[in-house]
Amino acid sequence: MTLNVPSPPWRANAPYNELPPLPPVQELETKAVLKQCVESRSRLSELKQAAELIPNQAMLINTLPMLEAQASSEIENIVTTTDSLFRHQEAEAQADPATREALRYRQALMEGYRALADRPLTTRTAEQICTRIKGVEMSVRRVPGTTLANDRTGEVIYTPPAGEDVIRSKLANWERFMHEAVQFDPLVRMAAGHYQFEAIHPFTDGNGRTGRVLNSLFLIQEGLLTLPIFYLSRYILRNKPDYYRLLLAVTREQAWEPWLLYILKGVEETALWTTAKISAIRQLQEHTAAYVKERAPKIYSRELVDLIFVSPYSRIQNLSDSGIVQRQAASRYLKALVEIGVLQERRYGRDKLFVHPKLMRLVSHDENRFEHYESTTAAISRS
Repeated sequence: MTLNVPSPPWRANAPYNELPPLPPVQELETKAVLKQCVESRSRLSELKQAAELIPNQAMLINTLPMLEAQASSEIENIVTTTDSLFRHQEAEAQADPATREALRYRQALMEGYRALADRPLTTRTAEQICTRIKGVEMSVRRVPGTTLANDRTGEVIYTPPAGEDVIRSKLANWERFMHEAVQFDPLVRMAAGHYQFEAIHPFTDGNGRTGRVLNSLFLIQEGLLTLPIFYLSRYILRNKPDYYRLLLAVTREQAWEPWLLYILKGVEETALWTTAKISAIRQLQEHTAAYVKERAPKIYSRELVDLIFVSPYSRIQNLSDSGIVQRQAASRYLKALVEIGVLQERRYGRDKLFVHPKLMRLVSHDENRFEHYESTTAAISRS
């Protein structure tokens, strides 16, 4: 692939139709970038292995994408809570607008994940993801007027390319780079491709969230992960000013290395955090299984314990639909778990939910330690 020639200077208030195609003239794989790539790839490999060792992977698929949905939405000032997301996971219509939009992000991620089995990432994939996130049909922009402005001052800081043909041409280049530029490390392609997608800004809204979904899917497409559990938005949210500053620096100064290092460091930190979180979830699961088996042997089964980890906000129907017990016994099983302190019964309007508080605390906080259940043996020895 040949390198591209420099383009004319850009102006913040004019459509950036001269946005340079990928790969840029500037060197992407500098010594510092390649060094960070090695560390990031190593941590991703550890995360991939940790996820594959979980016997019931639905536990991860039902929890970690929810955290990503919450954080990615919050980057765009769409704020909800983990409790609200899990509570409304099966009752989206009852949720507030921010929760509904974050739930749609998770749906977009999961639909994109399933679609990878049939086709690689394309512009059409991006349109489908954005459509799901926004809840209305989204296509590449056809009319001018889209600008990015400073929230406080209203000053225009960037005007993306305008004109459907121009945008689609730049997206075609983005596609080719992501799929064909195999001389670059996949993580470098992901980071460079994410900048390019955000700079093209193909939709009137939802570009940031769509781009972050595409990051997760690209890692799966390239075989670096097997599940959609990449929680990069946590890192971006915690370093949000740098995220926007470094994106703009690529546009203004073609400052690729700081941007690439920012994303690569985020990959490393995210992989470390997620691997540790998976380990903590497994430890809590094993501890819970042992405790339920001791304190409620008549209802104990591994399938029952797995279910309350797959659905931290469980309904009676979840238990009966799983085939563990008939509906008339499901309530009794869940209430037995309440009696021994594993679940808490809560009412939300007409809904009766059984919440797993230790798991919810674990997934909604950075802390990986959890308070153990008090076993019968320990209680007797202390009396």
